[in-house]
Amino acid sequence: MSVAEFLRQRAVDVTVSGSYSLPRWYDCEGKLRSFACRTKRVSPFRMIVDVPVVGKVGERLTSYFQDFGEFQCTISATLKSGFLMELDMTRARRAWMSEKLTWLEKKQKDDSVKELRRDARFVPQVSHTVLTLADGHTYACFIIDVSTAGVAISCEYDPPVGTPLAVGACVGRVIRKFDNGFAVKFAEKLPRDDLVRLIVRSPLQQSA
Repeated sequence: MSVAEFLRQRAVDVTVSGSYSLPRWYDCEGKLRSFACRTKRVSPFRMIVDVPVVGKVGERLTSYFQDFGEFQCTISATLKSGFLMELDMTRARRAWMSEKLTWLEKKQKDDSVKELRRDARFVPQVSHTVLTLADGHTYACFIIDVSTAGVAISCEYDPPVGTPLAVGACVGRVIRKFDNGFAVKFAEKLPRDDLVRLIVRSPLQQSA
């Protein structure tokens, strides 16, 4: 199915964080790599996800979402920074998925659910930015979440702990690795009001 066809179908525009593994993507130890992702539009049959590494049409992959669980999927269409996945599951699980999406849609519209902590991690509306190394090399990367003290990133590049770098215009250092990415601590705490403007930079902005 094409993305245009899916956009005409009944589905829920919902943001749920998850992870996925593509075939033939391994780390230096020979283990299958996992990348972070986030849903943009979901139905009980397929979903559009925002990702750091776009797979190929026809590739089968495994994905996991805290709210939905694990899926075996097939990529049916690609976008600039994401892809459309066809979900393999039983009829019973599709019925459960439909009920879950109805609940998430209602929860999403509930104005009583607010972010209370000023310094809490949050997910910016723009998921992609540029990571710049000390030698000038740049890599497109995916923002998992961010706070005034640091950011969690998923990226094709897998830097060792201690690597100095910039995420957008925010300078910091890699302090921790985890299954689908790494954490960067900023050199100094940044004002939350300026954070999104500083951290989200396109390659064009980065080279300017």
